[in-house]
Amino acid sequence: MEVSQLPLNALRAFEASARLGSFTRAGLELRVTQTAISHQVRALEETLGTVLFKRLPRGISLTDEGHALLPVLTDAFRRMSATLSQFEEGNYKEILTIGVVGTFAIGWLLPRLKTFKQKHPHVDLRLKTNNNRADILLDGLDFFIRFGDGAWTGTTAVHLMDAPLSPVCTPLIAARLESPRDLANEDLLRSYRIDEWRLWFRAAGIEPPSVRGWMFDSSRALVEAAAQGAGVALVPVAMFAREIAERRIAQPFDIAVSAGNYWLTHLKSREETASMRAFRDWVLAEIAATPSRLDPVAERRPSSVTIES
Repeated sequence: MEVSQLPLNALRAFEASARLGSFTRAGLELRVTQTAISHQVRALEETLGTVLFKRLPRGISLTDEGHALLPVLTDAFRRMSATLSQFEEGNYKEILTIGVVGTFAIGWLLPRLKTFKQKHPHVDLRLKTNNNRADILLDGLDFFIRFGDGAWTGTTAVHLMDAPLSPVCTPLIAARLESPRDLANEDLLRSYRIDEWRLWFRAAGIEPPSVRGWMFDSSRALVEAAAQGAGVALVPVAMFAREIAERRIAQPFDIAVSAGNYWLTHLKSREETASMRAFRDWVLAEIAATPSRLDPVAERRPSSVTIES
């Protein structure tokens, strides 16, 4: 079937309904009634000769055919909107939308973005920070810089840098820590990845103690809590060079363990644009020029334990 034979309003009605999970919410977004949305979707189904939604007593659910159609339309409408917005603003800058885990954004990316703007003034960069959880498609992201193992379904992942984890705390707490075993007497602040402390203690060559302490969904929050004396946090220390240099926190032990890395990811179905290539090449060049080990720490006890990275 030719695309020109499909009604645009019906395609928009389907995409909004599928993305929002509701005919009513789709109507509010498109500024038409729920009934109009329902009729447009029904007309599209009749044109395609297939059912796109299961009508349930309390809402709607996509069929397999609907799931196949949604990402194509979402990407198409997002790209159309991005292109048209350039004309609305009276310029021809190419919009690039990047999702970034907050730790990497503040600890590495933001201090360097000025150089990207200088090299690529035609790119209108939009940043969305998050706590490592985002939907590349539904959030309209060209790239998503995230932390993990690099294995995400339907995405291409380019390795950016290692992110070894090491304990940090206030200089006062660091002063009383003679060996990693002393951490058993401290509150150990945790992320939602609950096995990280266990991995670190094993890298230190000792049996992991019972971990007690608050849990956080971001390393930025972990470090802020540690800086205020709430306990010892296990974080990617390279992202907190400034806080260590300012002596807000200290790294008491020269022992690190890898629980993941930072990756530049995008959907495999996403056609790469000139601005995407420009950003990818720039960020990789900047990382290549970054010292492999950031070591601003004055207060850190040497250790004979081998560092795992």
